[in-house]
Amino acid sequence: MSLFAAFVSGALFALGLSLSGMTEPSRVIGFLDLSGAWDPSLAFVMGGAVTVYAILYRLIRARAEQPLLAEEFHVPLRGKVDVKLLVGATLFGAGWGLAGLCPGPAIVALGAAKPEAALFTLAMVVGSWLTSLLTRPTRARTSGLPSRALANDDA
Repeated sequence: MSLFAAFVSGALFALGLSLSGMTEPSRVIGFLDLSGAWDPSLAFVMGGAVTVYAILYRLIRARAEQPLLAEEFHVPLRGKVDVKLLVGATLFGAGWGLAGLCPGPAIVALGAAKPEAALFTLAMVVGSWLTSLLTRPTRARTSGLPSRALANDDA
C-alpha cells in the first residue's frame, strides 16, 4: 500500500470513528450491555462498514486486475481455527469489554489526547511486543531471521 493510500485510509477511519462516537468507551460498553441500557450504535457502524466494503470489494475486483495504489491485491487466505486464535480472540474480547476500547478507536482517541487512550495504547503496544517475544518460533531466535521469512520455508 502506498503511503498516500495508507494516510487517506487512516484519515477516513479516524473520521468515521470520531463522528460515530466509537472512540467513547461508554458507547462500546453500552453495546456490550445486553441486559441493561443497550446501545445499538456500534452495530450500525459495523453494519455500515461491512456493507460499504462488500459492495466496493466486488466492484473493484470485477473491474480491476491490479489495485490503483499497489502492485497487487492482498487478499487473506482462509486460516484455520485453532487454540491460539480462540485464546487470542478471548483475550481481545475481554480487553475490549473491560476498557470499552479496541486498537483502532484507542489510537484515534489518543489523537484527541484522552488519558485513558494513552494508557490503553501503551499497554497494547507492550502486550503486542511481549506476545511477539513469547510466540516467536525457536528457529527464528537461533537463525536471526524474522519469523515471517521462516513462514515461506513451509510453502
